[in-house]
Amino acid sequence: MLKVLMGLCWTLTYLVIIRRGFADQTVGMPLVSLATNISWEFIFAFVYPHGKTQRIVNATWFCLDLVILWQLFQFGNTAGLPDALFYLFVILALVTAYALTLLITRHFQDWRGQYTAFGGNLLMSVLFITMLLDRGNLAGQSIYIALFKLLGTAISALAFYRYYPVPRIIHWLSLAIFIFDVIYLVMVYQQSIQLGLSVWGRF
Repeated sequence: MLKVLMGLCWTLTYLVIIRRGFADQTVGMPLVSLATNISWEFIFAFVYPHGKTQRIVNATWFCLDLVILWQLFQFGNTAGLPDALFYLFVILALVTAYALTLLITRHFQDWRGQYTAFGGNLLMSVLFITMLLDRGNLAGQSIYIALFKLLGTAISALAFYRYYPVPRIIHWLSLAIFIFDVIYLVMVYQQSIQLGLSVWGRF
């Protein structure tokens, strides 16, 4: 049940990111987070696949992240780089993230992907905050992204504690992610109020 809820929350997170990306003509996930997510999902759906149900979930997330990647190519070149240079930079980020995720998995024999999952999640939590600060608006963001991400990560941590022996570092990573996710949720809420936007009506 926990795994189903976790999968649902993260799927909703991706769907709202995609929805807001098209609505605002922007990309709703930082490049580094997108690269690590796509790498993790590909590896644990196709290279070192998890059990049948989780493999389907991982593959679904991978497909959703491909849509976000398309949005990145369409809307993400905000620095005005030449297209070829921008595409090369994105591809380099993807290759680097994939190689690191694969090497960490093999080095620690972490076939569940917990180190890279929680490490990448913490990175995402911090980068969502910096993205919000850099943009100074809610382009590509909504309270539902913040809420579903927070719930998805919290439930994911509970699922790991319930089904697997969890190293101490995962406890600390989970706590750090939760703290940053709460901060992000509060920041999105406050920004919505300041901009006069409907907090709960903006999907």
